[in-house]
Amino acid sequence: MKGLQCKELTGVDALTLTELEDPKPGPDEVVIDVKIASVNFPDVLIIQGLYQFQPPLPFVPGGECSGIISSIGDEVKNFAVGDNVFAMTGTGAFAEKLKANHNSVMKIPNSMDHEVAAALSMTYGTSLYALKQRANLKAGETLLVLGAAGGVGLAAVELGKAMGAKVIAAVSSQEKADVCIEHGADEFIIYPSEDMDKDQQKNLSKQIKELSGGFGVNVIYDPVGGSYSEPALRAIAWEGRYLVIGFAAGPIPKIPLNLSLLKGCQIVGVFWGAWTGLDPEGNLNNFEELFKLHAEGKINPKVSDKFSLNDAALAIAHLKDRKAKGKVIISM
Repeated sequence: MKGLQCKELTGVDALTLTELEDPKPGPDEVVIDVKIASVNFPDVLIIQGLYQFQPPLPFVPGGECSGIISSIGDEVKNFAVGDNVFAMTGTGAFAEKLKANHNSVMKIPNSMDHEVAAALSMTYGTSLYALKQRANLKAGETLLVLGAAGGVGLAAVELGKAMGAKVIAAVSSQEKADVCIEHGADEFIIYPSEDMDKDQQKNLSKQIKELSGGFGVNVIYDPVGGSYSEPALRAIAWEGRYLVIGFAAGPIPKIPLNLSLLKGCQIVGVFWGAWTGLDPEGNLNNFEELFKLHAEGKINPKVSDKFSLNDAALAIAHLKDRKAKGKVIISM
């Protein structure tokens, strides 16, 4: 089989498409013939040695995919050869075949195709956990989503709207704002695509407060970090919840903690991957909710860019350069 292999932790340029040995399942594993793999920001980090968990070299990146089970281990009882499934494995998905523990695999519901299933799991799984378990977002509250046109951002926009919140999308261009409005955002803010100076940060805080009626926003969903975090936090409402999702802008912000005191707010970390292992039943319930929302037409992952396996390195670079307006996928 062919797979995109990382042999050095030096980024996209070191990735090579390589002929690899076909995987064989262990007793509690399945092998999936990959149809669609989805690119996420952890894929950008892991090939640079910057992610929380680092596999030994060499490895195949790619945290999620969909496909068809081609073989199963002796102890696997809940799947059969021929099942349409999606898998969340952290690595290994940017290849023609993937070996996965059966606990990291789910059957694709009838309402979805392989493309939607591959684009759904990490972004919507993260966003629902963030808004539901970590923020306890309530109908009628105001939700600000930074980086709202990215994969997790658009998922948060759709889920926030489905949960009854007023959604403000913060993005770097009018084109991205239009995408967010199409997916349910009520208002939008366009901020600079580069690091903001103090005046630009003050202006961002002012715009957020104005769009929230002067009261501030109840929940902030931040997958961006950098110079965008502090001005957003300054515009949070009393007893608001600030969700730390990631740092797509690069620098990890140093937040003045007196702001949490003055606002009576919570700064809440969101590590969905760890939670799925700690509360697998809660994660399964969340996915049942996501399947229902998709069947009802309330959420629908937007695939903005498609690449072949031959161009998989370009797909990762596309996401790294913040060009995506939705999900980036790799088709086998």
